[in-house]
Amino acid sequence: MLLHLPRLAGHGDVSRLTNGPALAGHGAEAVRDAITRTIITLPEELRRSLTWDQGAEMAQHARLKINAGIQVYFCDPHSPWQRGTNENTNGLLRQYFPKGTDLSVHSAEEIAAVAASLNARPRKTLSWRTPAEVLDEWLREGNRIRVATTV
Repeated sequence: MLLHLPRLAGHGDVSRLTNGPALAGHGAEAVRDAITRTIITLPEELRRSLTWDQGAEMAQHARLKINAGIQVYFCDPHSPWQRGTNENTNGLLRQYFPKGTDLSVHSAEEIAAVAASLNARPRKTLSWRTPAEVLDEWLREGNRIRVATTV
């Protein structure tokens, strides 16, 4: 699932202040709200937790936990292997949005089209099935298929 975060109204109209609003024009509150809106569309069994890096965009993690009813875990700094699926997905996203791309110029529909394309792409880790196929199977089978867990 990809989240669309449009720039806040008025962003860029005035000079940037030290310790002012986020450079991208949206801060932790916007990220929290976007995650909440999106994650609550998933079945409860698939939204038990969220693992994130150490970014400031998750400063509202406690409120996110309350709003979305999920546990939020943070990876150790400089430990991308703790978020392997995310790092792989970031690499796939670079095929659509090269590093440094201003994502605010892309509409929610464009972002959704990229998500649909990635969800229709077979993955070796899924025995060459697509993420969409695996989710559909999981939903059809009454949630009996095991999803990745950490122990």
